[in-house]
Amino acid sequence: MVGDVSPEDSASGAGKSSPERVLSLFTDVRAGEGLTALLLALNLFVLLGSYYLLKTVRESLILSEQGAEVKSYSAAGQALLLLGVIPAYGWIASRVNRIRLITFVTAFFMLNLLLFYLAGRAGQHVGIAFYIWVGIFNVLAVAQFWGFANDLYSEAQGKRLFPVVGLGASLGAWAGARMAGGLFRAMGPYLVMMVAGGLLLVCILLSHLIHARESSGRDDQSAAAREPLGRQGGFRLVLTHRYLFLIALMTVLLNTNNSVGEYIFGRLVTEYARAATAGSEETMRPLIAGIYGDYFSWVNLLGLLFQLFLASRLLKYLGVAGTLYVLPVVALGTYGLMAAYPLLRVVRAGKILENSLDYSVQNTARHGLFLLTSREAKYKAQAAIETFFWRAGDLLQAAIVLAGTGLALATRQYALIAIGLIAAWLVIVTAIYREHRRLSQQSGAELEKVAG
Repeated sequence: MVGDVSPEDSASGAGKSSPERVLSLFTDVRAGEGLTALLLALNLFVLLGSYYLLKTVRESLILSEQGAEVKSYSAAGQALLLLGVIPAYGWIASRVNRIRLITFVTAFFMLNLLLFYLAGRAGQHVGIAFYIWVGIFNVLAVAQFWGFANDLYSEAQGKRLFPVVGLGASLGAWAGARMAGGLFRAMGPYLVMMVAGGLLLVCILLSHLIHARESSGRDDQSAAAREPLGRQGGFRLVLTHRYLFLIALMTVLLNTNNSVGEYIFGRLVTEYARAATAGSEETMRPLIAGIYGDYFSWVNLLGLLFQLFLASRLLKYLGVAGTLYVLPVVALGTYGLMAAYPLLRVVRAGKILENSLDYSVQNTARHGLFLLTSREAKYKAQAAIETFFWRAGDLLQAAIVLAGTGLALATRQYALIAIGLIAAWLVIVTAIYREHRRLSQQSGAELEKVAG
């Protein structure tokens, strides 16, 4: 909502508010764009803060109750459940407008947290069920948020402003991880669930504020915001469009590789905790929670720095698709070190670097891929990719762990498997780069025709 300010004046600083001038130090923010970008960043900050509270609870519950192997198999169950969740999500999205969709889905997750709280306080073992639920909540809620953000911005705006929006994810993840350990020790796992539920209520309120602001300021946004999405389902969109299918394949490989690394780290952490506590479940829980809280904190502090100083510059000079090369190239190096030195401190350092890039640079570029797509693809296809295909990576990783457990594979051998996955990942990134360039040129040609 730039108003009467020209693009040239807006880019140069005329008419900018003080926050917009500060944001311009990190990326190209134009007059009138700052408030919505900051509100989106705040929304994502609260959402990721909630998730990281739940993530620390999740790791502690399942590792103390079951162990790293069961954790891997539980992750695979998420993919199977999503075969029903995604069609249901698409059915709802085709019948309500975007703000009702966001409100309903988020409120449903809040109700789920209340049920887990009651079951946990009643003495039920909820580790496996909660692990599966958190995995579905995370990918669906975040995918829905980015669908909303993609719906608000054009390709050019998203390329400039997504680094600002993504900053909310980095800050929220860092803050949530920093708070998680202390809250866990003070309140226990089940009250932390209630804190996270309160944060989700804040997300609903922020979404309504952003929706009202954008719908009242622009006729095109107002019309789109009132309309439900088309009837085509998310899976069908992915399977019938080459560009979306390639993104789905990349997502499977990315998460399979990451999950193999998380399994390696979780196994080494469990071995360390058992040795340090003589296998006592009650003393293992806070130790594991502390290790993971510190681990997530470092991941997200480094991710915050990457988001502030690296993401916008990479998007500017490499483009959205070109930036996708950064993470797999770095991951080749980190897993090479894990294969050579399969020690807890080496794996921890490698995973911190890998995940910090994933949650900042990679995350911003990956969601920016949908700026070129239809509204249906932004919500439904992105939800399918970020949930089912993401968790399909967990399914593949679980198969790797199952086979590896039977073969008694060591940490070094799991790292070598990850290197093979990264090679395939790089091939898919190259195909996405070419397809994105083709679609971008096609979109530019269509805009020139309209202007002419």
